Amino acid sequence: MPTYSYRCTECGVAFDIQQEFSDASLTTCEGCGGTLRKLFSAVGVTFQGSGFYRTDSRAEAKKSSSSSTESKPAPKKESSSTPAASTS
Repeated sequence: MPTYSYRCTECGVAFDIQQEFSDASLTTCEGCGGTLRKLFSAVGVTFQGSGFYRTDSRAEAKKSSSSSTESKPAPKKESSSTPAASTS
């Protein structure tokens, strides 16, 4: 169940409460009857596993990709550097 933070706009009291996702937001302060505002803050999220960061398994990925696409010499193009025989 998520925890939500609220602060009263009248008396300034702040508190946290656990509510279900389906529960309606609180609107009135129990202490003074003022209006409550929901507070938002940064969420502590940790991404674990491969694929979340650019540097994850970088060396391993290079190793596997270079072995699957072995470097082959580029095919030589036939050059026509010799001048064509002239008929005079």
